[in-house]
Amino acid sequence: MTMEFVAADWQKHAFKWDEPYPCYETPEREIAIVDQALEALVQAGILPHTKYDGERFAAHRGAVRERFEIPWTAITPRMQRLLYAINAIVQPRVMVAVGIFCGNTFISNAGAAIGPGAVYQAERLVGLEIKPTEAARARRNVASVDASRSAEVLAEDGIPWLQAFAGTIDLLYLDADGTQGRGKSIYLDLLETGLHSLRTGSLVLAHNSVNCAGELADYLAAVRDPSRFHVSMNIVVDDQGLEVTRR
Repeated sequence: MTMEFVAADWQKHAFKWDEPYPCYETPEREIAIVDQALEALVQAGILPHTKYDGERFAAHRGAVRERFEIPWTAITPRMQRLLYAINAIVQPRVMVAVGIFCGNTFISNAGAAIGPGAVYQAERLVGLEIKPTEAARARRNVASVDASRSAEVLAEDGIPWLQAFAGTIDLLYLDADGTQGRGKSIYLDLLETGLHSLRTGSLVLAHNSVNCAGELADYLAAVRDPSRFHVSMNIVVDDQGLEVTRR
């Protein structure tokens, strides 16, 4: 049986190509839904608690909205808050995000450690984007809120980078697209390539667990296999979805 949290109105929360900051609901409603999702993750044994600093998150969101160049994004407001909250709660020493496009997905994770939303100091924050022009834009965007210049945005293919990485990854975020029509099915290759760096307790966040569930069938089967991973839960707060897995 698939473990999941499903917001009743998830289908109404869809990304809009021409509107990076859509307004679907009141802030109170957004907070309540994300709090419910966090509580489900606690009950599943994935997160230790649900507490994060709402004021710091608001500062993070405001800075991104004011300074980032975002041509489009599939990160809805609920997903932005959820990603920030997860990182703020688990405070990964090393966070790696693969497939960051213009940097919005990256900063949604890294914003808990850099910029006005920072609540802890990370050891290493790495964003990988295979397209050099988008990596350059992501680098500019992240630098606009990262006064410490501690985050790394690299124009790299995630698979060889993960293969060569010798350290430990506490949180791995996947949002890449494979070439030659592979699409999101590349997630499984990325996961298996980076598996040597994931410790017991590391988290893996996979975006698009709902709208790309077909492409992710092999990936989802792997992370939901109790012989391979401790626990995995599908969080459906919007039409994109997020699979949250604990090793």
